[in-house]
Amino acid sequence: MKRACLLTGLICIFVLPVFAGQYQDQLDHQSCSYCGMDRTMFGYSRMLVQYEDGGEVGTCSIHCMALEFANAIDRMPTKIFVADFNTGELIGAEEAIWVLGGDKPGVMTSRAKWAFAQKSAAAAFVATYGGTIIDFDQAMKAAYEDMYQDTQRMRKMRAMKKKKMGAMPMPHGSKTQ
Repeated sequence: MKRACLLTGLICIFVLPVFAGQYQDQLDHQSCSYCGMDRTMFGYSRMLVQYEDGGEVGTCSIHCMALEFANAIDRMPTKIFVADFNTGELIGAEEAIWVLGGDKPGVMTSRAKWAFAQKSAAAAFVATYGGTIIDFDQAMKAAYEDMYQDTQRMRKMRAMKKKKMGAMPMPHGSKTQ
């Protein structure tokens, strides 16, 4: 009995805080449907779309959501959500205040696209990091405009990483192929 209480206590102390920072959509869609990135780690840029057919897709960013929309041309979205940059809470993507560009690096893109629930928060971000306040349609258009260059950049980065991993010495006792 004491062990069960101790185990329960340890779970409450060590495991629950890990999930406390997660929202339900992050538990339901732990990794991005397109790039595989952890949606909790990128909780400030994640997106979620709910479709008319009852399905939903979670992505790490507007870049990957643009890929989803291009691939799911026959599915009709009913709700599109994005995380508020400051709080991580999901808000309506079409009602959000978006910031394009600025000095803060974007997720999956070289030209950042951030969402805010409040215009004052977006203005404060622009005052600190630069960028331009835009709406959702402009943010999606920018995501599509940036897609080719962003994809090329990611391919180069992944090739360099793969090459670097291939150049690493094999652990002692490992067999080469």
